[in-house]
Amino acid sequence: MSASRAEPECPGPDGTIPGWTPEPAELSDVELLLDGAFGPLAGFLGAADVDSVRTRRRLLDGTPWPAPIVLPVPADLADAPRIELRDAEGAPVAVLRNDDPWSDGTTCFAAGELRAAADPAGALRRMRPPAAEVRADLPAGPVLGVVADAPLHHRELAQLRELAAEFDGHVLLLPRMTGPRPELLVQALLAARPQLPAGTAVVPVPLARRPDPKADAALAAQVAAAYGATHLVTADPVEDSPITVVAPPELVRDSADAWIRAERVEPGCGRGGLGAEELRARLDEGAPLPSWFTTPAIAEHQRRLHPPLAERGFTVLFTGLSGAGKSTLARALRDELSQHDHRAVTLLDGDVVRRTLCEGLGFSAADRSRNVRRIGFVASEVTRHGGAAICAPIAPYAADRDAVRRMVSDCGGFLLVHVATPLGECERRDRKGLYRKARAGALPEFTGVSAPYEPPTDADLALDTSGLSQDEAVARVVALLRERGWVRSWTSE
Repeated sequence: MSASRAEPECPGPDGTIPGWTPEPAELSDVELLLDGAFGPLAGFLGAADVDSVRTRRRLLDGTPWPAPIVLPVPADLADAPRIELRDAEGAPVAVLRNDDPWSDGTTCFAAGELRAAADPAGALRRMRPPAAEVRADLPAGPVLGVVADAPLHHRELAQLRELAAEFDGHVLLLPRMTGPRPELLVQALLAARPQLPAGTAVVPVPLARRPDPKADAALAAQVAAAYGATHLVTADPVEDSPITVVAPPELVRDSADAWIRAERVEPGCGRGGLGAEELRARLDEGAPLPSWFTTPAIAEHQRRLHPPLAERGFTVLFTGLSGAGKSTLARALRDELSQHDHRAVTLLDGDVVRRTLCEGLGFSAADRSRNVRRIGFVASEVTRHGGAAICAPIAPYAADRDAVRRMVSDCGGFLLVHVATPLGECERRDRKGLYRKARAGALPEFTGVSAPYEPPTDADLALDTSGLSQDEAVARVVALLRERGWVRSWTSE
């Protein structure tokens, strides 16, 4: 039985159901469960089912299933009988009957059946009917399912036409709704539909990628089957697929730039295509895509999905001890970029942010983490919209810096700059007397003295301002941005 949308379940008038906003990947799983795309699952798995899936790739009842679908929750929610799951905006999405909570000794998990908490909502919802409706609307006969995370160009389209003719079947495109602008991939596949057999369907699916490629491929097969595909078209190996796996045929270009099966071409006459690395290099540089590779319409959608590096947003996160010179360098970098680069520049200085965005936060470890992650969220939004965010918090903990890197890297460039000025020099520069107060015990949670600082081991650049001038340090940051392709060269006056 799949999770139900038929009878929305809402909190009672006393508002006793606690709420929780899962991570984006887990919210994607919630939507897939509610849509019946993870059938036969009705909700998140308990410990016994998880163990069974991990050891024998089957649920406890013997049903084949490739990977655990689990929901981590805070410890204070672990034993709640019901949990309202909310989206990033705080709107209720589903209610979980937490009948089988469990823990692996480190993380708590909620488990049980899901019920919809409201009418279906979310991105591209009108294009995403429940899986059962999609299956019912498909024509009889073979259906070739494609779980796509990139636009389809001439070669891939020719492969699908060949397979559709071979199987006398239909095509079902299932674009993954991942990345900062999932609608752009959907638009690219809609633009490709005229190049495919009549009746080709496009149904977006919020299927997040799994770290394990085998589990990811197997779940893609399960989702394709749930939506009615009888065959999965993929070059990746898939273990225990519920539907037939078909590899795309090997095609080469002939002298007229038509894509045909390799065995039909005279030896030595076929020509290859544009590899993934070459395609990415062209997109990063803003170079045009050749007409033999794709159509003008799809090329435009591809460029919107992957604009040139110098037109995307980026974030520079300075981290270091108080007095290291982070704010000075951040302001100087802002001035340099504002003078020469086309992007709008947003400065998120640690002290200023604490008086505004993070007003009310203290200096406990938890509040320090909240401070840095809030800065990271704002920086990721600036980056998502094509701007440059320059951040200068102390950011003492590696886990928080990693979280910011992940948030930003999903939508643009990221540089972590460790302002590695020695502690003694930072104390010497201390205009506010903070180090002196910390040494005297008046500041019990001061980074570098009475609170820890975890020096980054993954910094993209380290700067010791005790031996570098401001101009030299900023020049090194700009040089790295140019080297990575995020800014174009300019001539300093």
